[in-house]
Amino acid sequence: MNGPSVIDGVVITELRQISDSRGAVLHMLRLGSPGFVGFGECYFSEVAPGAVKAWKRHQRQTQNLAVPVGRLRLVVYDDRSESPTFGSLQVLELGRPDAYLRVTIPPRLWYGFAAIGASAALVANCADQPHDPLESEARAVTDLAIPYVWLDTPAGLAK
Repeated sequence: MNGPSVIDGVVITELRQISDSRGAVLHMLRLGSPGFVGFGECYFSEVAPGAVKAWKRHQRQTQNLAVPVGRLRLVVYDDRSESPTFGSLQVLELGRPDAYLRVTIPPRLWYGFAAIGASAALVANCADQPHDPLESEARAVTDLAIPYVWLDTPAGLAK
């Protein structure tokens, strides 16, 4: 599931973890990191076990997502008609200890995620612009315009 990005503009970066018996320091983003465009805001989104948060797209904002707690399935879809990866879909599994990654999602790509473990997942997002509801749009999790069905989640099972 994980590996190089199949969607133009998406950057997948392995993140540093420094662990000892007291816990861990988890790096996420710094000036000069691949995919860093600028700082607008940083926030956390908790996703309950089996819950799906999809679909969203930003017109101007770049997302930098990492999962320091829990496990998450992230799906990115490219419907940009001018893109060399138009129609491509990428599914990634994120979370510690083996998939602590930052996924940089540029503007105009649809994305969604679901917690796939037995406990909640925590998503950190360091976006390049403060949230502006006028520059983002959403679609229903079951929208057929995006060729992905969340089969093993309550939203997918209800379909």
